[in-house]
Amino acid sequence: MNRFGVVYRKEMAAIFYSPIAYAVLSVFSLLMGYTFCAQLFHTRGTSLVPMLFQAALLLILTIPLLTMRQFSEERRSGTLELLLSTPVSNLTLVIGKYFASLTLVAILLCVMLVYPIALEIVAEPDWGPIISGYIGLFALSSALIASGLAISALTSNQMIAGVLSTGLFLTLWMAEVLGVILPSPLDHFAIGLSLDSRFTPFVTGAVYLSDFGWFLIITLLGILLCVGALVRR
Repeated sequence: MNRFGVVYRKEMAAIFYSPIAYAVLSVFSLLMGYTFCAQLFHTRGTSLVPMLFQAALLLILTIPLLTMRQFSEERRSGTLELLLSTPVSNLTLVIGKYFASLTLVAILLCVMLVYPIALEIVAEPDWGPIISGYIGLFALSSALIASGLAISALTSNQMIAGVLSTGLFLTLWMAEVLGVILPSPLDHFAIGLSLDSRFTPFVTGAVYLSDFGWFLIITLLGILLCVGALVRR
């Protein structure tokens, strides 16, 4: 546990000593604030569904910026070999980096709480879909971070890692569209892989164990693939 704490603190320091974290926080908050205000003044509605979907798309685009340098940059600079030669296990190293990135995303989601709280002051929103939507955003972020770390561990170029992660995430998000044109049973398989189809029930207030379990499986698979990539070193 002490070794995990060392890795976690190191990664948190690396994240917040770089301008990426502050740029992500600023741009994310600005875009989400614009969406909330536009919806509030133009539709006069109390539903936060459009905002939650935009948050999901923004996470798909911003999480690769957080994960692309985690292993690829350290491999390029030669510090990864130093880390792997320390008494810290590969799993502890991966988990430390995973939770550091997840902490930043959790901060983003906490900042987003200002919008439903503000809506509560002027209206009476339905908190069921809001709470489940935030749970869905957290589960989605967990799966994306683990997958991004796995891709970062496979390459020494952080730009390649970022592009591959973004491409993979967008492909999975739009997999439901591909399922429409595929024959059975491939259509059900594509829809089952879709991030959009797995995330949508959370936004509507329905939390299914199958959807939550799918995000959990992707998270665990990404962590295992990341550890496996380090073991091959």
